[in-house]
Amino acid sequence: MSKRISSFPAVIHEDSEILILGSIPGVKSLEMQEYYAHPQNKFWSIIFELFNEDFTKDYQRKLQILKKNKIALWDVIDSCERKGSLDSEIKNEKENDILKLLKDYPNLKVIFCNGQKSYKNLIKTFGKEIEVPVVALPSTSPLHTISFDKKLEVWQQIKDHASSCLSED
Repeated sequence: MSKRISSFPAVIHEDSEILILGSIPGVKSLEMQEYYAHPQNKFWSIIFELFNEDFTKDYQRKLQILKKNKIALWDVIDSCERKGSLDSEIKNEKENDILKLLKDYPNLKVIFCNGQKSYKNLIKTFGKEIEVPVVALPSTSPLHTISFDKKLEVWQQIKDHASSCLSED
């Protein structure tokens, strides 16, 4: 029997302009109560590389890097049943209210989806109602086996958006 799990609250600030959406935290993330806590997940490595920051395991410092670059973080799925950490095992999902988040934080200019599950769920649930661009990125999960360099190259779009957001200030 799968057990019901829940996402974390959004990591967001009034001046956030970029929203990165995952599907729902994996087992290690739920255990640690941190986004992307599995050491083999490349999310934080990519973020630190994109913004030329020295890598740290300090979660609060990681969150500061997001804030500094006007990046918000959340999941498409609020809760679901799942055995293990695989997106393919997700059942009976209930979506987070992404439209409300976009309404409450009107500075958000673009959504990047970390992997196909978050992208497909977002489009299926909210599709035409989302009025900002939505971009699907390769998953940072170790199960998505393209190279780190290839993931980094595609994720560069986030830095490009962040740079344009910061230069408009």
